[in-house]
Amino acid sequence: MKSINGKKSHTVRAAAALSLVAAALPSLVSAQQPAAPPQAPAPLPAPAPQETGAAAGVEPLSRRVAELEQQQRALIERLEAERKAAAEERASAAKDKGSGVKVTAAPGKGFTVKTADDRFSSTIRARVQLRETITHTGEDDTNEINVKTVRLTTSGHVLSPDLKYNVQLAFGGNDFEKDSPSPILDAFVEYTGIRDLNVRVGQFLTPFDRARTLREPSLQQTERPIAVREFNLDRDVGLMFSSPDLFGFGGKLSYNLFVGGGEGRNRFGGQKHGPLAVARLAVRPFGAFDDDQDGDLPREAKPRLAVGVTGAYNHQTNRQNSTFGTTLTLGAADYLHGAADLVFKYAGFSLSAEAVMRHAKRDSFEGEVDGAAVREWTRSGYGYFAQAGYLLTDRVEVAARWDQIFAERGTDPKLVDLVDAQGKQVGGGLNVYLNGYALKIQGDYFYIFGKEGSDARHVGRLQLDASF
Repeated sequence: MKSINGKKSHTVRAAAALSLVAAALPSLVSAQQPAAPPQAPAPLPAPAPQETGAAAGVEPLSRRVAELEQQQRALIERLEAERKAAAEERASAAKDKGSGVKVTAAPGKGFTVKTADDRFSSTIRARVQLRETITHTGEDDTNEINVKTVRLTTSGHVLSPDLKYNVQLAFGGNDFEKDSPSPILDAFVEYTGIRDLNVRVGQFLTPFDRARTLREPSLQQTERPIAVREFNLDRDVGLMFSSPDLFGFGGKLSYNLFVGGGEGRNRFGGQKHGPLAVARLAVRPFGAFDDDQDGDLPREAKPRLAVGVTGAYNHQTNRQNSTFGTTLTLGAADYLHGAADLVFKYAGFSLSAEAVMRHAKRDSFEGEVDGAAVREWTRSGYGYFAQAGYLLTDRVEVAARWDQIFAERGTDPKLVDLVDAQGKQVGGGLNVYLNGYALKIQGDYFYIFGKEGSDARHVGRLQLDASF
């Protein structure tokens, strides 16, 4: 009996130790696992009351110990399987995040490809402008219908949403300069990661006057004002520093500083001229808003105002209009430029006005070409316009504009003739927005005149502007 009782005592102590290990095992295993702890296993059944004497025997205790060991092995296997499944799930999610690609498309916004980690995106858009123009003069009527412009644009970002790019190509008959076959309008890279110091390099519209840099699909009239077409600075190749929210005042203050070649877009071959320097400052006393469009399609709930001033100097350019126009062959001139503009919007009403000027320090150059005396002219003058529009409904807008240009004394006689014949323009139109600025139908009429009443003309245009 002594040996039996001693053996049973050792067995009971072993069973108790195993019970303690089974109770502590889940917490020890979970502390070593990176994944969330699994649900606690069902509690072990309470051991049956021990019997005394030989009836209890050793065999029931041995079976209990075996059951505990089996439950422990099952628990360990389950925890290991859950740990492996969680690790595989995390690895799969990380792989999907790093290599996934999302493709979206929307009318007027083109097709966009974007990686899941947002390190790369590219959007491709196309735009077409179809126009019918009817002109009536005192003795003659003309009709012209054509594809005014075709544009293809790709834009997006690389490595970071702050590192952006834009390439815009133009294929319309009026999109090419006479002495340049290149279809490139815009081609630039821009970094916007620093609020007060955005950096852009490439070819793009110089930040001179607001009416020229407005997005073309948002124009309220089919043509920009004659003052803007004559005296703007158009596109150039260079470097620009800017901020749409200088000092973090909620967009109330912005600036642009630009330094470029000064000969305009798509110029090839060595040049001895340049550079062009432009400085612009704009104030929005009521806070930021989208002033890069003519109308007020969002119907601003609060009054919005933007006022801007710009100065520019182009050193020794050989272009008749500073950065565009006829290329001079007999010399180069210095040009001074100035602009002031304002935009006001509220509840569907929009008002914009602008004054621009261009002054060449030399009026003309004289010389010989192929043995013949030649005289080349620069173009100096100034102009202004005022324009207003109102949304009758969310899709229908009316707009009207007055603009006028002047020529400086002694400047290009062709500019003087243009002022005398077409220096004043007044008119208005109707816009129907089928998909905002992305799809619209425009119709307008302008009375164009100058000093000579016989040169007056009436021009009506009907235009479809569609972005895809």
